[in-house]
Amino acid sequence: MPIDPTDLLEDEGGSDEKPNGKGGSNEPEDKWKSLKETLKKCAETALITLSSILVLGMAGVAYHKIYYHRVLDKMDNSFDKGKDPSTLEERHVENKEEKFWVERENQRTLDEIFQGRIQGRYFLLIGEKGTGKTSAIVESMKRVEGADCTIVDCSSDVELMRLRIGDALNFSFHEDYIGSLFSVRGPRETTALLDIERAFVKLEEVAKRKVKKTHKPLVMVFNNSHLIKNDADGAALVELLQQKAEMLSGAGLVTMIFNSDDYWLYERFKQMSTKLEILNFKDLSRREAVSALRAARQRYFNEDLSEESCEQVYELIGGRPQHINHVAAHRDMLKASNDLIDREKIWFLNQCGLLGEDMDDDVMESGKFSTSAMLLMRELVEMDRQRLKQLADEDKLGQGMMLKSKEHVLPELPLWRARQVMTRPDYIERYDHYNIFTIDSYSMVRADSVPMMRAFHEIASQPNFDQLLEETVDRVSAIESLGRTRELVWKDLALGGRFQISRHHKHREGDQHEKYSMTLVGGTKEPEEGEEEDDDDPEALKLDEIHEGARKKWWKKRMQGYGDSYVPEYVPAVAKEGDEKTDSSEIDVSRTDEES
Repeated sequence: MPIDPTDLLEDEGGSDEKPNGKGGSNEPEDKWKSLKETLKKCAETALITLSSILVLGMAGVAYHKIYYHRVLDKMDNSFDKGKDPSTLEERHVENKEEKFWVERENQRTLDEIFQGRIQGRYFLLIGEKGTGKTSAIVESMKRVEGADCTIVDCSSDVELMRLRIGDALNFSFHEDYIGSLFSVRGPRETTALLDIERAFVKLEEVAKRKVKKTHKPLVMVFNNSHLIKNDADGAALVELLQQKAEMLSGAGLVTMIFNSDDYWLYERFKQMSTKLEILNFKDLSRREAVSALRAARQRYFNEDLSEESCEQVYELIGGRPQHINHVAAHRDMLKASNDLIDREKIWFLNQCGLLGEDMDDDVMESGKFSTSAMLLMRELVEMDRQRLKQLADEDKLGQGMMLKSKEHVLPELPLWRARQVMTRPDYIERYDHYNIFTIDSYSMVRADSVPMMRAFHEIASQPNFDQLLEETVDRVSAIESLGRTRELVWKDLALGGRFQISRHHKHREGDQHEKYSMTLVGGTKEPEEGEEEDDDDPEALKLDEIHEGARKKWWKKRMQGYGDSYVPEYVPAVAKEGDEKTDSSEIDVSRTDEES
């Protein structure tokens, strides 16, 4: 059947009219359907976002937990056996032959500490520089192969202390925490003390884990603790370390050992200590010093020393392990010993040399520092002379034979008495820090070493020493007086002028007056010949210079023995024997008979 094109057009028009006719009934359905689709997509997006946040949060929590345990594991590993190469390899030269090691008095105590037999206390090792404190600690660490122990080298800077404690404990103070990659405030944004506190919190947790396995506390050594500054920041750091030492040692978790050359740290600890124990390190005895010298000489030169050579070295430098090791490393030990004494003398004079009556008023503080040291030095020298005289009288030995078999016993004063002698209470800590005088745990003050005591004797034996000291003290007093008073000077009077005061009587009607007048007379005096002061006084007081002639003279006197060199009665006799051979340019350093 043929189709009419007009029919198609009508059909299209009709089809267009049908939706329009039904549009009113389908429009809400379409909107609802579209809304459902939108809500579905929003829900999917929300679920995806929530799931992403949930996954991210779970990952963050997991990372935090893993990081937390990783921090503890790393700190735990720092106490494993042989995990401290800086101590066992770099800081200590291993001696495969045990005969080269001289056992110290406190070595057994340190061994028991590192082996865990001594618990519930913390320790302060105190002694002069070079008495073998660090060597004894390292030796005890070697014997346990570095297990359950670590060492920290102290510093005067608190930030450096933070880094070194972190390095010893293998703790990075959260500096590697991934949260620092985002704009989130990390836990590192604190002070050094808070970081150290945080490190000790972690250490406590690690110690609990370790003690359960090993049944002994960890050992943490703070070497050279005297380098911490004695100021507000240093006091806060010392207080924090002591609090942790008291708490951790009392719990049996960590035993702390502090190694110090200076006395001030003991005074800090004494204020709050309840579990503190002191280990004193002193010089070696004569027998121990001879043994150590022979061992050191055998190690350096494979040479066996005679008893006489060892006795000569001990007479010169005493039993300080540092000095013995230094001298044994030189081919000529006697020359090295005398050089050591000369260096101590020069060091003392450089730090505390007297300036005399011409001292400038701008350096009064230096004058006080020097005079206080010299007053204390002179007191110790007088005490040593009296001791040597008494021993010589008791032994009834002749000249040149005195004290050959005696130990070196340095004169000492209580701290309170030393401050009275110095007339100053504050300088003694600086002298201790400069290794001029030393203070032990019993608060006794003495020379830092035998070479320093010899330097004291030689300086005090200068012919004009007492006068120079007195003039310096007077000059310091005069400068202090000038600072407290005001002086008016009439220049005309200084030039020979004078004032004449006259009294005049005036009479008036029924009244009488007195009038005083003052008239300058003279004042043009010229300096007479010979009155001008000569600044270049040839007799100006000065201490003996360290020239070659004086060095040789003192070296000869030192070889006669400690007592023969410094006891006043014997010095003039010794000087007479050497008068013929002594150059006239050398200064006679003998004391006069009046001082004995």
